[in-house]
Parts: sequence; structure tokens; C-alpha cells
Amino acid sequence: MRVTSPLLLALLVLLLLPPPSQLRKAGQGRRLKVGRRLLRRDRVRGQGRQGRSGDSRHQVPECSEYSDSEDLFVDCQGRKLSSIPTALSWSRAPDHLLLARNRIRALHDGAFSGFEGLRSLDLQQNRISVLEEGVFLGLIHLTTLLLQHNRLGTLSEEALIPMPALRYLRLHDNPWSCRCTLDSLVRTLQVPSNRNLGNHARCAEPVGLRGRKLRQVDPELLCVELEPPSDPPDPQGEDQRDSTYPLQPIPIRGKPDATTSCHTYLFPTPRLDCRSRDLAEVPADIPWDMVHMDLSQNSLRCLKARDFVEARSLRSLNLSDNNLEDMDTASLSGLLHLHELDLSNNNLHFFHYGVLEDLYFLSLLRLGGNPWVCDYSIHYLVYWLRLHPGVTHSGLLCHSPPELRGKSVEDYVHSYNRACSQTEHSQTEYGQTDPELWVTSMELQEEMEPAHLRGPQKYHVTRLN
Repeated sequence: MRVTSPLLLALLVLLLLPPPSQLRKAGQGRRLKVGRRLLRRDRVRGQGRQGRSGDSRHQVPECSEYSDSEDLFVDCQGRKLSSIPTALSWSRAPDHLLLARNRIRALHDGAFSGFEGLRSLDLQQNRISVLEEGVFLGLIHLTTLLLQHNRLGTLSEEALIPMPALRYLRLHDNPWSCRCTLDSLVRTLQVPSNRNLGNHARCAEPVGLRGRKLRQVDPELLCVELEPPSDPPDPQGEDQRDSTYPLQPIPIRGKPDATTSCHTYLFPTPRLDCRSRDLAEVPADIPWDMVHMDLSQNSLRCLKARDFVEARSLRSLNLSDNNLEDMDTASLSGLLHLHELDLSNNNLHFFHYGVLEDLYFLSLLRLGGNPWVCDYSIHYLVYWLRLHPGVTHSGLLCHSPPELRGKSVEDYVHSYNRACSQTEHSQTEYGQTDPELWVTSMELQEEMEPAHLRGPQKYHVTRLN
């Protein structure tokens, strides 16, 4: 019995166990229960997170707030937004809302509900092609609206009526369709009191009006195509819409337009960004109120006279990383308030006499990365810097001739003047009396100046032997 009892116990255990198929089903059931439990846990956690952060459509964007003169600025530029955030997203209703460089495609009625205190709205550099008439309802305090660099083809005057305080409107670089639907807007822009509304906006179509400023288009031409044609329709079925417009040559524009070639930012200070635009010359029509202008990384080779005469408010001008070889004497005329000038990384060899004379308040001058030639031509720049000790400058090193490469330009001019004075002293010491070797102080000054910098001689000295 002692031998067979273990066998009997094993047989009893086998008889009590369920079949293998039932064991597999039981294992699958346990796995399903565990999976359901984990799914329920994830759902609960997800609901908890959503409850804490709110509906994803109303999440607060990563915008920055800052105050200036008690005005609240909300900066949402370049945040990849596709819609207008709600007004409850910040500590208080903003006075200025910056939404440039986003992905907004349409502005629908009521989009700015809750923003009734806005005084400026920047929507430039988006993809806006739809703008409904009631989108700006309630913005009675808005004075500045920036809609440039978008995809607007038409806009009604009805959209502007809710903004009675609007004084500054930018609409350029949009593909405006100068047809009958644009009639009310064109007439509004041409009212004399609206001189700062849509100044640089131009027609993109039809062909007869392409390139014409909206402020200069005859409103009577916009609805010409609605008149019945006098000639029978073309049997080939070709579109004749543009044939009713008087075909006029597209105006020749000698220089690029600053407002269409560059991006304009008004806050926190007016700034014109013309970086990397492949510009071969300084653009025209620079807004007079621009404080900062960046023309770096372009293809400028020379600055012409009066290039910046309209930019009388500029405080800083960046011309670095171009191919500048020459600057006209009057190229910087009018920049009476300029504080910073960056001319680094160009191909400048010297400055023409008088080119810096209008820069009364200049405090910073960057000159590095230029192949300065240490000869007579460089003396004017050094003399001007000596007369303006408050100007901090950098990068003024000789590039040629080879024996002076790397030497300070100011040291070169100083050593040149010292050598001249020693020559004059040696002539006096050895008692040279030959009249042909006499050098007057006026002649010495002329010798120190480059030939092309010397003014016309007022007196002619004749020596008698």
C-alpha cells in the first residue's frame, strides 16, 4: 500500500484537473481582464489631465506678456497658431495683440470677442484668405491693424466700419483682385482723411490694373466687366473678362518697395526687417517712422546718394554681410538721429570725404571684416573718429599693403604723421636753405591728406628765386 498510494494520489489529481482547452481559456480570460483594467486606468488618467487643462481648443498658447507704459502686450508671434486664442487666456485683456508669423487662414465673425480694449492688432505673415465682415465687431478703440503679407484677394468696407478709431492700416503684399467686389474698399482708401490706410497695396489682377496702387485706381474701372459686351461672344469660348479693361503698361518700378520687400514690425518699436531678401539696392519708400532697419545678408554693392533720406527717424542701421564696395558722399545724408551703424563684413577699402558728416549722434560703429587699405584714403575716417571721441568703433585694421596687414589703422596714421613731423624737423636742423625744399604748414597739411580729398586751392603761391 505504501508503494501504490502515491500512484493513487496522482491519478486522483489528474481526474480532478480540467481539460487543457479549459486551461487555455482561463489564461486568456485573465489576460483580457488585465487589459480592460489597464484601459480603464488610462482613460481615467486622460480625463484627469483634460479636466485639469481644459478643452484642448481652449488651451493657453505659449505666448509672452510684457508691459510698457502701463499697456499690456501679448506676443504670440511664430507660435504656429491656426486660430485666435480666447481673451480669457491672460491675466487681463491685452491692449496690443501680436499674432504675426502664424498659420491663421480665416477670420470669422466674433473671432475677437472679449478683445474690445485692443488698440493694435498685428496679423501679418499669416495665410489669411477669408475675412468675414463682422470679425472686428466691438474693436472701437483699435487704431492700428496690420494685415500685410497674407492671401487676401478682396475686402469690404463693411469690415472696417466697426473700427471708428482706425488710423493705421497695412494691406500690401496681398493678391488683391481689383474687381467690383473691391469697389467699397477702394473708395474708402481714397478718402483724403484716410491717408494712412492701405498706402502700398497693389492690384494683382486683372491684367489691365496689375501693379496699380489701390489708392490710385479709378473706382469706375472696377465694375466695367459687369457691363454687357457690345461685340458677340467669342465662338471659341475664351474668357474675355480682362478685355473690357483699358490695357495700360504696368508702371516701371526702378527700385524695390520697402513695404513689400521687407517685413514691418511696429512693436515694441517700429522695425523694418529686410534680411536675406537678395536686394541689390536699398529699397524705396522706407516709412519715415522706422526706428530700426536691418539690411544684412543681401547683395548691396554700393550706397547711392539719398538712399536713406526718407528714413529720418532711424536709430540703428545694419548693413553687415553685404558686398559693399563704395558709399556715396551723400549716401547717409538725413540720418541725423542714427545711434548705431553696422558696416562689418563688407568689401570697403576707405570712406569718401564727408560721408559721415550727418551722423551727429552716432555712438557705435562696427567696421570689422573689411579690407581696409592703409594709405592716404583712410585718413578721413581716422580724422573723423578723432573729432568724435564718443563713438565706440571696432574692427579698423589694415588689410593692405602686406607689410601693414593686421596693424591698427589709427596706429598707421599716427606713425605717418610722426614721420612727416620728423622730416620737417630734420630739414630745420641741418639748415637747408634751398627755397625749393621749403615746406609751409599749409603744404604739409595738404601732403597729409589724400589727393582726392583735397579741396580746390583758394590761393596760389609763387616762389621767387
